[in-house]
Amino acid sequence: MRGLGTVVNVVAVLAGSTLGLLVGRRIPARVKESVVAAIGIVTVVIGVGDVLGSANMVFPLAATALGAVVGEALRIEDRLASVGDSVKRRVGRQSDDRFTEGFVTATLLFCIGPLTILGGIEDGTGQVPRLYFIKSALDGTMSLVFGSQFGPGAALSAVSVLVVQGGIAACGTLLDQVLSERQTVELFATGGIAVVGIGINLLGIARIRVASFLPGLVIAPILVAAFAR
Repeated sequence: MRGLGTVVNVVAVLAGSTLGLLVGRRIPARVKESVVAAIGIVTVVIGVGDVLGSANMVFPLAATALGAVVGEALRIEDRLASVGDSVKRRVGRQSDDRFTEGFVTATLLFCIGPLTILGGIEDGTGQVPRLYFIKSALDGTMSLVFGSQFGPGAALSAVSVLVVQGGIAACGTLLDQVLSERQTVELFATGGIAVVGIGINLLGIARIRVASFLPGLVIAPILVAAFAR
């Protein structure tokens, strides 16, 4: 069944964040902070692993830099945050500063990375979506923590998962046919840089506008096609 993995992933995020909302008050703040820090560290490790898979670091570096320019010109980070702010106003949580942060953080973490793309290809071709099943377990666990840490904003990220992964799954077969193995490698390496940025944000080391890097995921395969030999 095409799209099954996406549906399972959305349900996992909703279930995890809902459970986090219900039990969040019972979890000590220090426990939440430690778990988020652990997730941040693991996220950095995953991102670094993806980056190190590059056959030529120039491609992910150039794609990320050019993507950041395009992303800032399009104000992707601001537009993503405005979606969270808009929903926050609609549900009467204007005073909840963590709502938008939870939505943006969870959206970026759940929608960037090799599992999202590879899983979308697998899900779109009608195969058993094993990668999305694995991703659902990871996202469900993380959304539980985010639900208790950030509140309802984390649950809203399920909509982002539905749109992004559903879109990739719909184009999964075409994407697999169009991209060469080298393009896929450099695409994942570029995504790895963004994933590292997410981990840094979770650890509170710096505030990186990771959403602005997203155009780099499109630019990387184009650079490979133009310059790789």
